[in-house]
Amino acid sequence: MTTYYPREISLRIARAMQHLPIVVLSGLRQTGKSTLLQNETAVARDRIYRTLDDFAILAAAQANPHSLLAGDAIFDEVQRCPELLVAIKRMVDEDRRPGRYILSGSANLALLGHVSETLAGRAVYLSLHPMSRREKKRTTFRPPFLVTFLKSLELPSEDAEPVSDQEILVGGLPPACLGPVDSVAEWFRGYVQTYVDRDVRQLSQITDLVSFHTLAQLAALRTGQVLSVSSLARDAKLNAVTCGRYLNLLETSFLIRRLPPFLKNRSSRLIKSPKLLFTDSGLAAHLAGISNIEPGADDRLRGALYETYVVQNLAALLEAHLPDAHLAYWHEQGRHEVDIVIEADRKVFAIEVKAATRWSDSDLSGLRAFLDRTPNCIAAILAHNGKDSVKLDDRLWALAIGKLIE
Repeated sequence: MTTYYPREISLRIARAMQHLPIVVLSGLRQTGKSTLLQNETAVARDRIYRTLDDFAILAAAQANPHSLLAGDAIFDEVQRCPELLVAIKRMVDEDRRPGRYILSGSANLALLGHVSETLAGRAVYLSLHPMSRREKKRTTFRPPFLVTFLKSLELPSEDAEPVSDQEILVGGLPPACLGPVDSVAEWFRGYVQTYVDRDVRQLSQITDLVSFHTLAQLAALRTGQVLSVSSLARDAKLNAVTCGRYLNLLETSFLIRRLPPFLKNRSSRLIKSPKLLFTDSGLAAHLAGISNIEPGADDRLRGALYETYVVQNLAALLEAHLPDAHLAYWHEQGRHEVDIVIEADRKVFAIEVKAATRWSDSDLSGLRAFLDRTPNCIAAILAHNGKDSVKLDDRLWALAIGKLIE
C-alpha cells in the first residue's frame, strides 16, 4: 500500500468547497492530484471518484454525461471530455450548492478557453505544485517560516538544513523524489515519453514531435533566464509563431511557468519580458541532460536549477497559505537583477538565490539597488545554502534556503 503524504493545498480545497459549487484542481502530471483526491478525508468524504483515464468512464461521459452526475463527485482528467463540463454547468445552474463537484486535470484548465468560459462564475481554480520540501519531510503541521517571517521579520531561532544537490536533481514529483534514487533517470525518461505521446497529442495537433521535444530541451537549458522567444526559436530552428505555440503548450500542461516582471518601481530600464522557469527542477535537469551540478561543473545552470527549486517551493507555499500573493522577478537592463519578488498584502519582498554556502558583498548589489528603487520593499533577502541566518542591514537579510522554504 502506498503511503500518503499530506499536501498543504488540501485545507484550501476544503475551504473552497464551502463557497462555490465547483473546485478545479490542476497541475503537472504525476504531482499527486489523484492520490490527494482519493486519500484526503476532507476532500474525498462522501464523494464518488471517477477518472476519465478509464475508457469506460470516458465513453459514458461522452455518450451520456448526465448519467455520471447524480450525487457529489470527483472527476479526474476532465480535459479529456468537454461534453462533461457542459453537463456539469447545467447541473450547477439548477442547484448551486457549494462543493458539488471537484474537477481535476493535467492541463491548466484556467488557460483552456472553452473550459474557463463554461465554468465562469461557478468554479474556483487551484493548482497542485510538485511536492514541497515541507511535504516530503512531513513538517506541514508547522506554520511555514516564510509566512511567519513576512509578518514579523524575525530571524529564525535555529539553523537550517542545507538543500542537497540530489534534492534539486530529483525535484518534487512524488515517484521521482520518494522512490529509489537509482531509478530516477529511468522514471524521468518514461515520464517524458508519456507526456509527449499522451498529453501533448490530447491538447494540440503537433505533427513534428521531434521539434517539440527539442524545444522542451532548449527551454530546460534556459530555466531561470529571461525568455527571448526569437532566440529560442532560432536555436530550435522554428519560426517564432510555432515556437510561441509550443511554449503555450508547455505552460498549459504545467511543464513551465512564465514569471512576470516586477514593474512597480522607479527604474526606467526595466526588462519587461517574462522569465522562463520549469515547474520542477528534477524534470528541468533531466531534459537539459544534467546529472551533476557539483560546484564547478556548470555554475550557471547549477544556480538556475537551485532558483527553479526555490521558486517551485515558494509557489506551493503561497498557493496554500497566501493565495493572493504574486511571484515576479526584477531586472534592470545591463545593471541589476533580483531572482524573485513577492507581492503580498501591498508589501514587497525581494529574494536573490545563491546556491553556494558563502556570499560576498557583490552578491547583494541587486538587492540593494532594488531597495533603493522600491520604497515599499519591506525586506530584501539573500537566500544562500548555508545553515545560519543573519540581518545584514536595515531591510536586508541573509537567510538560509533551507529555512526560507521550511
